[in-house]
Amino acid sequence: MTIKELPGIYNIIGSNQDENGIAYKGTLELALDEYNRINAKWVINKNQEQLGTGFFKDNILVINFNYKGDDELIYKGVVVYKCFNKDVLDGFWSEKHGNPLYLGEERCFRLGTQKELIN
Repeated sequence: MTIKELPGIYNIIGSNQDENGIAYKGTLELALDEYNRINAKWVINKNQEQLGTGFFKDNILVINFNYKGDDELIYKGVVVYKCFNKDVLDGFWSEKHGNPLYLGEERCFRLGTQKELIN
């Protein structure tokens, strides 16, 4: 797989970095900048926007992300995705001030794929 195959929009399902692993849904949009770096934009539960930048090697995508919380503070973290193919990404993530005993999890399905239509 190459970095040029990653850009697109994905539906995501995930669970938060806490004891209960509260589920969420959203979208992830991946794009490349002029230097072939990854730009990411998540929209979680239709209202929370998160932005990130990252890099890709050996079918592993790593993105540093940040967002403004309801308390107006900026939260930062990192997500690591294993890219099974250009349509399915499986990842885990952690925020700087999240519960260090847990990792968040996220699975992404490219819009328009059969798996995405089933979910």
